[in-house]
Amino acid sequence: MKQQHSLSPTEHNDSESVTAIPSSASNPEGANKWAVLAIVGVGVFMATLDSSIVNISLPTIAQYFHVPLNGAVEWIIIAYLVATAAILLTAGRLADMMGRKIVWIIGLIVFTLGSTICGAAPNLTTLIIARAFQGLGGALIMAVSPALLTSAFPASERGRALGFNAVTVSLGVSVGPTLGGLITSTLSWRWIFYVNVPIGIIGIIATLRILKEANKRNPGRFDPLGALLLAIGMASLTGSLSFGGEIGWTSPWILALIGIGVLALAVLPFVEQRVSSPIIDFSLFRNRVFLSANLSLVLNFLALFAVSFMLPFYFEELRKFPTELAGVLLTPLPLTIAVIAPISGSLADRFGSRWLAATGMTIACLGLVLISQLNTQSSIFDIVWRLIVVGIGQAIFQSPNNSALLGAAPRHRQGLASGFLATGRTMGQSFSVALAGAIFGALGGSAAGQLLSTSHPRDAQLTILQQTFVHSFQWTFIICACIAALGIFASLVRGKEDRSAKRA
Repeated sequence: MKQQHSLSPTEHNDSESVTAIPSSASNPEGANKWAVLAIVGVGVFMATLDSSIVNISLPTIAQYFHVPLNGAVEWIIIAYLVATAAILLTAGRLADMMGRKIVWIIGLIVFTLGSTICGAAPNLTTLIIARAFQGLGGALIMAVSPALLTSAFPASERGRALGFNAVTVSLGVSVGPTLGGLITSTLSWRWIFYVNVPIGIIGIIATLRILKEANKRNPGRFDPLGALLLAIGMASLTGSLSFGGEIGWTSPWILALIGIGVLALAVLPFVEQRVSSPIIDFSLFRNRVFLSANLSLVLNFLALFAVSFMLPFYFEELRKFPTELAGVLLTPLPLTIAVIAPISGSLADRFGSRWLAATGMTIACLGLVLISQLNTQSSIFDIVWRLIVVGIGQAIFQSPNNSALLGAAPRHRQGLASGFLATGRTMGQSFSVALAGAIFGALGGSAAGQLLSTSHPRDAQLTILQQTFVHSFQWTFIICACIAALGIFASLVRGKEDRSAKRA
């Protein structure tokens, strides 16, 4: 198999490199990589915190603007998701063309400004538009952050760096619900957005003062038609996945969105073949490691994001847990990832990603089967240890797989590779929500859960509703476990990485 991740000197000179200004002449390398890790951590924490802090405040926001919870207020989430998915890959291409530092700074500025507008929004329409604007900044941040790390750290420590980055992501996800509830109850829902402003300003100042990059880049020519088709395709598919379960998958609007999305993405490869600098370099997929790592990534999030999506329904509708307890019970999963991910990243640097990724997917698959066995009598201990098993599997898989994906791309395509990583994660999450929701709803679990939470059924009816909910819940996670099993195979077929060709 031909390896594509070793570079000639010419290729290296044509690409930009991002480093930190050394704070110590005696140990410039250490100062460089850890400073970059800290700066990336600020931006990534802000973006992931925002993704988890908003959901818990939606009822309060809906009440403030006097709108139903299942109406236009959903666009507060969907507008951000659609805008992010639409430009992730384009953001990666722009980073390769313009330089990662400038795209990173623009992302921080847009996200911080968007957060300010969200907090000050006088009406729901303004808030939704500001959330879409904020999503553009989030896309720039998430698309560039892995490339910044792989540029700053030597290839022999790439997995370790991505493991520490996973800690930041996990902390943002785990802190968000608790912090969001605390801020909303003590201050105002507006402060769940204002909290990003000082973090963003710190990130901007640190980037301007510490990061520097070489003058030579890989500009090429921008492909506006390819970027437009990509944005239309990704936005249409993400929008259809977000609304399909609520409006109905056979609705003319949903079918139209799916058709537009599929058509735009189907035409894209033919357009890209006819331009000198395509928005997507499809030749990257000739590398079996890159192709396998991307496929494994999508399958991983398709199988495992259902845990975060489905468990709140289990906690609040079936078990009648208060919202505060439900939020706390979701934290073992990201906290386990935070503990294990740096270890798995370091192991990937020593032994490669193939068997670690496959092992992680296997443990996660087992964890999904274990979660499917939860019922009305499961203790909190039963819930927590099952989530820890899933978290261990996710952590063992994540850092090695991300390292393999980025390592399989040449240096002058690191921005695009980062975009693929972020896009695969976003689309996997979106498909996971749509699939889990469709299975759970088709088997009657959604209707049963609604009746359990809004009415007071008699004993006989209560038992039937609980059985329906548990049966639907069980099969949802069994099917997700089957998808995770496919991810095991996808991780194994990548073959052995050429570790001797790794970049310094």
